[in-house]
Amino acid sequence: MRRSLKPFVLAVLITLGPAVHGVLAQAKPAPPPKGQEQFTKMDFGKTREGVPVEQYVLTNGKMTAKVITYGAILRELIVPDRQGKPGDVVLGFDNLEGYLAGHPFFGATAGRVANRIAKGRFTLDGVEYKLAVNNGPNSLHGGLKGFDKAVWKAENVSGAKGAAVKLSHVSKDGDEGYPGTLSVSVTYTVTPENELRIDYSATTDKATPVNLTNHSYFNLAGPASGSILGHELTLASEFYTPTDADLIPTGALETVSGTPLDFTVPVPIGARLGELKAEPKGYDHNFVLRGEPGTLKPAAKVRDSASGRVLEMFTTEPAVQLYTANFLDGKLKGKGGVAYKQHQAFCLEAQHYPDSVHHDDFPSTILRPGSTYTQTTIYKFSVQ
Repeated sequence: MRRSLKPFVLAVLITLGPAVHGVLAQAKPAPPPKGQEQFTKMDFGKTREGVPVEQYVLTNGKMTAKVITYGAILRELIVPDRQGKPGDVVLGFDNLEGYLAGHPFFGATAGRVANRIAKGRFTLDGVEYKLAVNNGPNSLHGGLKGFDKAVWKAENVSGAKGAAVKLSHVSKDGDEGYPGTLSVSVTYTVTPENELRIDYSATTDKATPVNLTNHSYFNLAGPASGSILGHELTLASEFYTPTDADLIPTGALETVSGTPLDFTVPVPIGARLGELKAEPKGYDHNFVLRGEPGTLKPAAKVRDSASGRVLEMFTTEPAVQLYTANFLDGKLKGKGGVAYKQHQAFCLEAQHYPDSVHHDDFPSTILRPGSTYTQTTIYKFSVQ
């Protein structure tokens, strides 16, 4: 399918502030030759209830994303390394059975509310709602059967911005305990600039909390390469939300300065792992981003010196959760039979703050009838 592409004009310069001036600056890669943008649909098996699952392959000729309708999951993301050799940079499985058997949200769209809600309950407009509890005493990523386990409907929406698929799902009133019928869509686009762009939209017929995210596990050297603790990370954040032992925010905002959570300048992810108090060692923290919520802004940059791959993240969300696959223990075997071990990937989950329904000072996650939830997150790839 031929698409007209605008020629490459200028490099992009991003400035996050005096402390990290130029850290997140990257030049746009040249767009692929005309005609290399492609959209392909194929079967990917059936659920145990017999529901067909499809896979959609989106490419710009250099970068390829594979998305399945089960869980609106990003199954593969293939990008070139410093030598131009393509390689997959996300954890996942070779077939549908791997996802059906249970997994820690590899590549999934998490919702209706990503992250945690304390005690699996909240009060909205004077009514208490009890949710499915699936993370100790708390509700996590939508509950026992969140959006990650739904089979979404899909349509080709490719256009001038690149090869794209729009996935849609209707979450009924009472689903996992949440109020209101929520109509939600997630659109994945592979752009000519080697970006994976994810656009979210949702409407409801009753007030309800909504906090959507993509839960991809990244390893810029490839899923079989081992630990990501040597990857160099920069975050556009001076503050984080401290938590209790169950990872529920206390309600405070604290500075990252002088702590192992300070990524305002490039630091290997594992450089200060030993300073973290919680077990197992690793990051599972919500970082407050600079800039206005609702505006697209820099969030993170990750560089792998071995492959030369660089990931830059931009989002309209007010925060990002950094998770370093602390609970992978080698028991899950993924693509090519690779055993996924602790710290073999990192997640950068664009989101509102965890447990926002219990903290009036946090940016609100409440969506009401007549309003539309929107979010855009971009993962952009280049090499150094």
